Amino acid sequence: MRHPSRRDALKTSAAAALAATTLPALATPAATGTEAYGMSSFGDLAEPANFSHFNYVNPQAPKGGALVIQLTNTTGNQAFDTFDTLNIYVFKGNGAAGMDTTFDTLMTGSADEPDALYGLLAQSVAISADKLTYRFRLDPRARFHDGSKVTAGDVAFSLNILKTQGHPALRIPLDKMTGARAEGDDIAVVTLDKARSRDLHLFIASLPIFSAKWWKGRDFQASTLDAPLGSGPYKVRRFDTGRSIEFELVADYWGKDLPVNVGQNNFAVVRYEYFRDRTAAFEAFKAGSLNFRQEFTAKIWHTSYDFPAIASGAVKHEALHSGRPVPTQGWFFNTRHPVLGNRQVREAIGLLFDFEWTDRTIMYSSYKRLVSLFQNSPMMATGKPDAGELALLEPFRAKLDPAVFGEAYVPPVSDGSGSDRALLQQANNMLLNAGCTRRGAALLDPQGAPLKLEFLDSSPALQPHTEPFIANLRRLGIDATARIVDVAQYQQRLNQFEFDIIALAQSGTLTPGDSMRVQFGSQAAKTPGSQNYAGVADVVLDHLIGRIADARDRAALTVAARAFDRVFRAGHYWVPMWYTDKLWFAWRNEFDRPARQPKYDPGAPGTWWWDAKKAAALPGK
Repeated sequence: MRHPSRRDALKTSAAAALAATTLPALATPAATGTEAYGMSSFGDLAEPANFSHFNYVNPQAPKGGALVIQLTNTTGNQAFDTFDTLNIYVFKGNGAAGMDTTFDTLMTGSADEPDALYGLLAQSVAISADKLTYRFRLDPRARFHDGSKVTAGDVAFSLNILKTQGHPALRIPLDKMTGARAEGDDIAVVTLDKARSRDLHLFIASLPIFSAKWWKGRDFQASTLDAPLGSGPYKVRRFDTGRSIEFELVADYWGKDLPVNVGQNNFAVVRYEYFRDRTAAFEAFKAGSLNFRQEFTAKIWHTSYDFPAIASGAVKHEALHSGRPVPTQGWFFNTRHPVLGNRQVREAIGLLFDFEWTDRTIMYSSYKRLVSLFQNSPMMATGKPDAGELALLEPFRAKLDPAVFGEAYVPPVSDGSGSDRALLQQANNMLLNAGCTRRGAALLDPQGAPLKLEFLDSSPALQPHTEPFIANLRRLGIDATARIVDVAQYQQRLNQFEFDIIALAQSGTLTPGDSMRVQFGSQAAKTPGSQNYAGVADVVLDHLIGRIADARDRAALTVAARAFDRVFRAGHYWVPMWYTDKLWFAWRNEFDRPARQPKYDPGAPGTWWWDAKKAAALPGK
């Protein structure tokens, strides 16, 4: 399954957090026009100006030991199974895991807040009254790994080159940044277009800062196995291309005592191992080649964590509360293909996934059915549109399916047999109403050709879930197949939108904004390499994305998001899968952790540390 927008496992991020329905009482930073120590979507910060560390870390956590893991979340051009470049911020190549830990950003988030950012490279920011100019004052102590100073010129270079040559997921949001320039060495000025989205400044402040000097004379868009110079807590130690990459903690890291870093970045060495499939990775963990693992397969979690190291206590495993928003996990249709451009066809296909049977038979009743892009949040559309939603939707009534103005779409509950006859009949009627016909047992599309569908993936992990779905499609005469291809081919086909259906999980947030243009905007739909895999291109959704991105308070954001969710669900662009509010972790018993988790993140392993006494007590030590 593809996870295009998740942050690295070592990072806790406000952008990847929040499933609660209420927020705590917050403090307000400095007034607009003066220098503030932080920013958020709506101007509130939980931490005071003089905070010493986040409350979910152990400020006395020791530094040492090694964390050996598998990549579980990707960003930029990263792939799960291989890598051939150390530049993860461009379109070309398969980026290496962990490279984001080698770069600092202007500001960084708290996993106790939904969208707050606090100073990292920038010790403060002054915001103009019209919120179109941001003056970031750099920390004079900030240094790259070679000892050179991080300057405003480096900031301007980084933001401008990402806008023009970066990965599409970065270029598209940056199109409303009108410029980035330096005022001397310590002030970086960023200007935004009047049409900027509400959170563009937060997006910009979270981007990596590169060394302009290091990149001089180099092609930024080319694949490279030279580690770009960074200023972050880690630097590349060694790597075996496509197999493993290892990072070492920078001993004289300039920012180690900053409040946002205290109690984090605790491992002396972080190593990522690559595997072609999850089974091999699990066996490597059992053998001790990995010492930390996140489990994604219910069957393995419920049946295979009984090996000797578990019984002896050498390996611990636990389900931790996630705190994160529910990912938009499902099978996504490529609506660029004519037959899948038909909404009725997509809805009919969705009826043939029997979640109730799948959860009970394959997933040990561990999950709940996902129905919304904003599951378990106030932004999830329920019932009929309220007055606020209607005010946004009524101007587009002629363009919208009448179903939008009824109950928010929820997939029907099956009889749990795996092949619900009533749902099969309902799907068949929909397909015929959509213009499909029959030739014997075969179903023909509206153009008279056999209706063929291919489920594309680079891993067999979801095959047990996909095959029963495919079997139901075949019962209706659809020539449905599953195809597993190598990572390189899979990535190439995704980049060029050459697929029918893919399994996809995109991270959620309770403060959605401009990033929705990358996932669901019309411009992204026609941009190769973008994350709008479904090809969603709808003027109403574009308008609602704008309302979401421009919302100036949470009430307006919630209403706009509900309206978007309602329209999107009525469009049947995906077959939603399942979710849980628990995350499954296992680890060699050589770690310790803080007394509490962050509110909106499990904190594992980002806030954990290596415990020398525990490690020494392990068998064989």
